Amino acid sequence: MVVPFAGTAGVGARDAATWFDEQPSDLDTAGVAQRSRILAADGSLIATFYSENRVDVPFARIAPVMRQAVVAIEDSRFYEHGALDSKGTVRALVTNVGSGEVQQGGSGITQQYVKNLLISQADTPAGKAEAQALTPARKLRELKYAVAMEKRYSKDEILRRYLNIAYYGAGAYGVEAAAQRYFGIPAARLDLNQAALLAGVIRYPYAYDPIEHPDVARQRRDTVLARMAQLRLISPETAAETAAGPLELHPKTFRSGCVTSKAPFFCDYVQREILTNPVFGSTAAKREKLLKTGGLTIRTTLDTQTQRAAQKAVDRHVPRRNSARKAAAEALVEPGTGRIKGMAVDRALGPNKERGKTWINFAADADHGASIGMQSGSTFKVFTLAAALEQDMPFGTRITAPGSYTPTGFRDCKGRRVGDPDASLGNSADGEGGRSFTLVTGTHHSVNTFFLELEHEVGLCDTVKMAERLGMRQANGKPLEQYPSFTLGFNSVSPLRLAAAYAAFGARGRYCRPVAITSITGPDGKGRKVPSARCKQVLDKGVADAVNHVLQGVLTKGTAAGMGIGRPAAGKTGTVDNFSAAWFAGYTPDLASAVWVGDPRGGYRYPMTDLCMDGECYGEVFGATIPAPIWQDTMEGALRGRPAGDFHRPPGFYFSLGSGEEAPKRPKRKTPAKKPGDGKKKRGDPPAAADPKPRKRAA
Repeated sequence: MVVPFAGTAGVGARDAATWFDEQPSDLDTAGVAQRSRILAADGSLIATFYSENRVDVPFARIAPVMRQAVVAIEDSRFYEHGALDSKGTVRALVTNVGSGEVQQGGSGITQQYVKNLLISQADTPAGKAEAQALTPARKLRELKYAVAMEKRYSKDEILRRYLNIAYYGAGAYGVEAAAQRYFGIPAARLDLNQAALLAGVIRYPYAYDPIEHPDVARQRRDTVLARMAQLRLISPETAAETAAGPLELHPKTFRSGCVTSKAPFFCDYVQREILTNPVFGSTAAKREKLLKTGGLTIRTTLDTQTQRAAQKAVDRHVPRRNSARKAAAEALVEPGTGRIKGMAVDRALGPNKERGKTWINFAADADHGASIGMQSGSTFKVFTLAAALEQDMPFGTRITAPGSYTPTGFRDCKGRRVGDPDASLGNSADGEGGRSFTLVTGTHHSVNTFFLELEHEVGLCDTVKMAERLGMRQANGKPLEQYPSFTLGFNSVSPLRLAAAYAAFGARGRYCRPVAITSITGPDGKGRKVPSARCKQVLDKGVADAVNHVLQGVLTKGTAAGMGIGRPAAGKTGTVDNFSAAWFAGYTPDLASAVWVGDPRGGYRYPMTDLCMDGECYGEVFGATIPAPIWQDTMEGALRGRPAGDFHRPPGFYFSLGSGEEAPKRPKRKTPAKKPGDGKKKRGDPPAAADPKPRKRAA
């Protein structure tokens, strides 16, 4: 074969023989695409990603009958000849080159493995075309590589590699994926019927696809059985008996991506973590290739019990295709570790134009979900409270909350004056102004003007720095904006960051960046570097204990009274200006959560007032109206059957002015005028001490 292309018959043949015997410098057997898997903390499958659906398996995990069937039909003398089966190759080369198309397949298994390897490693359409071109040069290159393969690997290893790289039709690459695709079993459990069918498919996978062409596939299977009988690998009787039976397909579909995942938005978060983090590759293209071809096993922090509870809760209170087109999102983080335990959105992952679907992960920041965040409302008051407690203000510290507040005398962290002397910020509930509150009662009743006065006393910059120490930034990645109404929550943030901040209180001041991935291993079992939570003590334990003490009362005496979960818990409601959104952030020592409810079309344009949603009607939606019940249902389900942790008693000096529990008398609420929907079923009307809505910030 070499002589006609070698120049002269003597020297040329000698040089060609030397060329064949040399190990090719560009021989690389790595880089075969394998599918990656994302797993929950318990090892259950969340999703798969692939460009080619392939799982590489060792020789021992391929049924012996499968190996026999492939050798019988593809290269019966495989274990006897070297890299070149001269009879078959010469016949195929002459026939195919003469006709200009593939009419015979005389290549042995080693050559077929080389061809598949070169095709798989080609990164461009042109490269793949070159790897399949009907030219003598391509054939000679394959033969040279085949010689090298025979020197480098045993026959069993070459056969294993071939079985793992071959295409079996229906999107299945490799014998393991093919066994799962057609029969729903691993390759180790293939029987004679199944093995003969798969072995026959390899030659022309599109023509012999048993799902699309069952009759042709069955004929091909019978051909393999007959060949196995001819080679005395099975008896004629066994071949005939098997051929008389049906194909017995049990197709199983493997979809690439997060759309069909049971935790689609957590899955999408993990995917974006890999696609955007330079630790997984210097370019976006390299990171995507790693995910789709690297055969990674990605173990995550997701707790399936927590995820089920969260998804059930958001879907129950804000149905996916609700008539008001509102949305809900929740993120759950483990205090002290930063591990994301659950992430739920009341939508399916998909095109936004389809009702009940979205590509935007409302629970995450823009870099992990395309969301620009939502104004946080009164959930930000906790940072002012923490700053005050850090300055050793006792629980009984009293501050008068005026009926309205003009923000003057504020400076940001650069020392610049901020505020608007013509602006007036106030409270939403009647009669809240003009009286004094303690740190405890002011927090329980979430009094806007009280917190504006408190922020002025502790310093706007100290409040901002407290939030930043606890990981807060805008969802678009920018630093928090600094204005007097900072404490009222005008900054747009994500539920995930808010949950992580509140988790730090549950962990007694230890803040951890949210993390979703615990480990990543490649096909070779070697681990890869993953993002760290970078846990750090950012708050004195006593200060965190004091915050926890105050926020526990929100669930018993404050704006979220009645939202307890039967174990020690703390939290804070949040209602955004004009009822454009509502929040609840709450936690135990073991789990923290933040819930947002609003309108993706724009909260100010579509506020949650006189809201009717699938037969449920509400007057004005506060943090305790819908978000808190979602939190309550989630936490009860997530923590069911798990031991309850407890908070620590704060240092004694915080009680130096008393407990701060004195509740001021509140006037009776006015009877509201009858509104549309009053005749329908209502729930979630705000309690007497309703969470006040923040006003717009003063620029």
